[in-house]
Amino acid sequence: MQDSQPVLDLLSASPTSDLTIEAEIRADEEPPIPETRQKIKISNILWPLFLSLSVLVVISYYTFDLGTFKQLLQQLNPWFLLAAVGTVVTRVAFGALRLNYLSHGLLNFRESVRSQLAWDFFGAVTPSSVGGGPFIAVFVSRDRNISLGESTSIILFSTLLEMLWQAFLIPTIVVLSFYFDVFPAAMGTVGFSAMMTAFLIYVGWVSLLAYSTLINPRFLAVLVGTAFKLPFLRRFRTRALRTMGEMRSRSELLRSETPMYYVKGFLISLVPWLSRYALPMFLIWSVYPAVDKLLVFLRAAALQLGALFMPTPGGAGAVEGLYLLFFGPPIMPQSLVAPTLLVWRLLSYYLFIFVGIYITIQFVQRKVTSRSAEPATAHVPTDS
Repeated sequence: MQDSQPVLDLLSASPTSDLTIEAEIRADEEPPIPETRQKIKISNILWPLFLSLSVLVVISYYTFDLGTFKQLLQQLNPWFLLAAVGTVVTRVAFGALRLNYLSHGLLNFRESVRSQLAWDFFGAVTPSSVGGGPFIAVFVSRDRNISLGESTSIILFSTLLEMLWQAFLIPTIVVLSFYFDVFPAAMGTVGFSAMMTAFLIYVGWVSLLAYSTLINPRFLAVLVGTAFKLPFLRRFRTRALRTMGEMRSRSELLRSETPMYYVKGFLISLVPWLSRYALPMFLIWSVYPAVDKLLVFLRAAALQLGALFMPTPGGAGAVEGLYLLFFGPPIMPQSLVAPTLLVWRLLSYYLFIFVGIYITIQFVQRKVTSRSAEPATAHVPTDS
């Protein structure tokens, strides 16, 4: 690794030209393994679960009626319920297929399934805006014994494809809202305006990130290098320049791909998200045949977009409230809100936490076994 002193010397320098900023980034372009010292603590798992279940209990208290629920349950269609479960399988399978495709087979399908499940787990125990990306890159690197640079490139492009889809979906949903009641009237003008503002900020950020990653990485590097000269950001400048140097090397790999590589990757990335939107549709449809399927699908897409801005891990607590807002009466009878919400969170949230815990324990056990075996094999005599 090159000495980072050139970068440190430049921290106190006066504003320089774009070329000087670029030189600063290149001076530290071989970063060490990122300082990913954040750890997933047990509390990071338990308190979101408690919050999610608490909100669910409150919603049940105010909406659930056992007698009405028993009557409505007679309409249960097990095939649609099975289809709801199938959307979860499809989500994981195509998420794994995307990792397999974007890695050019470096991760086989079985390894990709494991990595996708781990990603969903980290996404469930970190804030929605984080999405588990920093953790899963390190996990894939250590779990599959590949370089951190390779795993970061795979996760970076996977994340970028998802963000591009969401950025495309936002104006689509807004246009459709003129023809369908995508946003509940209960949101009010203030709630709708706040969501639109968040959407605009998100689209702007994704556009900047996509341009900087796929077209002109120097643009973001210069922008960040200039911004981190501000007095209150200067102490973070070394880390920011180091990140920009790493991102540039990843961007060069992505820009070397063919256009068809991007198209296929984008199309594969659509399926997991469409599966997310279809889950509540099939779930509600299974117990309430009269539901407007298209409206539920569109509202599910809007709900998922809103969940991106929730500060709690996996949107715990807030997403349950959004479910009541988007799918409560008149979408379906009040007595069905809590039961369908519980099953929805079981299939889309709790399930991945439990599976992720199992994968994490298995990962730790394998690493401990591997390390304990090293001394035993280090002194095995060899034939001369």
